[in-house]
Amino acid sequence: MSNAVRDNAARRRFELDAEGQVAYSNYTREGRVLTLLHTEVPKALEGRGIGSALVKGILERARAEGLTVVPRCPFVKGYIERHREEYADLLT
Repeated sequence: MSNAVRDNAARRRFELDAEGQVAYSNYTREGRVLTLLHTEVPKALEGRGIGSALVKGILERARAEGLTVVPRCPFVKGYIERHREEYADLLT
C-alpha cells in the first residue's frame, strides 16, 4: 500500500486513498529537508494501519529522494521511534 502514497504538492501533503477516503500528512519542504506537520486518517479507517502505511510510504519516498525528515507530527514521530532501526538515518 505504501507505494500508493502520492505527493499533492499543491496542497503540501502526502495522500493515501483507502476505501474511497483519503488519509494525509501535511508537510513543508525546504531544500532537502521535509518537515512532517500533521497526519489525519478518517475516523472510519482508524486502527487499521492506514496511517502507518501512509507514513511508511512517505519515509520510503524521502529516502529515495535523498531527503532528511523532521517529524513534528506526534504520529510520525511515534512511527519512527517504533521503527528506529529502519528510519533513524532520515532524521536531521
